[in-house]
Amino acid sequence: MDALDHETLVLLFGGLMGVAIMAYVLLDGYDLGVGVLLSRAGGRERDEMVNAIAPFWDANETWLVLGAGILLVAFPLAHGIILRELYLPVLVMLVGLILRGTAFELRVKSPPEHLEAWNTLFVVGSATAALAQGFMLGHFVAAFRDDLPAILFACLVAPCLVAGYMLLGAGWLLIKTEGELQRRAAAWGRKALWLTAGGIALVSIATPLVSPRIFDRWFSLQMSSLMLVVPLLVAAGVLWLSRWLNEFDPVRDDSRAWVPLAVTVGLFLVSGAGLAYSAFPYLVIDRVTLWDAAATDETLRMILLGVAIVLPPIVLYSAFSYRIFRGKTTHLEES
Repeated sequence: MDALDHETLVLLFGGLMGVAIMAYVLLDGYDLGVGVLLSRAGGRERDEMVNAIAPFWDANETWLVLGAGILLVAFPLAHGIILRELYLPVLVMLVGLILRGTAFELRVKSPPEHLEAWNTLFVVGSATAALAQGFMLGHFVAAFRDDLPAILFACLVAPCLVAGYMLLGAGWLLIKTEGELQRRAAAWGRKALWLTAGGIALVSIATPLVSPRIFDRWFSLQMSSLMLVVPLLVAAGVLWLSRWLNEFDPVRDDSRAWVPLAVTVGLFLVSGAGLAYSAFPYLVIDRVTLWDAAATDETLRMILLGVAIVLPPIVLYSAFSYRIFRGKTTHLEES
């Protein structure tokens, strides 16, 4: 580790933080999405949906802790600015996660007459956390401006991210459930898809307009081919996914039920990569770079040692749990 220079250390931690945030968005995103979709399901379906995420949801949130921890200790200057700008939505998100966790644990222990209340609280907590995260995304893209257009933009992005999580959740339910619930999940996914696509388009259009630097980066002659390829990839993915979900048959297509989730993950990865490309090397757009915000080399090396100890168990535990609880929800006890 001593051989790593300052620039390499900063880039390494920037990459680790980006990976942790994207892992959180994808993993906790699908179980937040299932939580929101719970409002559209009936009694037995709700139990099956909760069982589909029960072995995973708690571990999925570990990636949020890891990403926030790296931001705090590796980039303290940016952490201070970002937390100050996002203090209220972060507080709302934490309240939502607390409500959701409490409802998740207590719904299985409550008497039947209280079950509906806990289900409602689970939906409210999931939706609140997802909306807060969407607002934070929009506020970040708007470079933390506090004028009315920027706030309205963040408010528009918020439900789009909720729809994206619902699309991830529907894809997860297609894999983990059977029969009628699969059909309903496909229908939920179709409805969420277009708002998700609208959110991707909204962020993609707004990002270059926030900063002349980002505009020049995307619309330079060297980037002209990428400017064509990325939107075409996203559009092709959205149109194909719409057709697949519309034609889904649980009997005929069950062996390929993983495909919609994979395509949705691809849409998130392409969108996340585009946003990272736009922002780099800034953690706060056009204000604070990775190197401006980074801690000292000694601190980064010490943190890197901690990450090297902590990260492998997180990855191994996650992989182990997904392997153990593979298969349909109704067959989990047989895995």
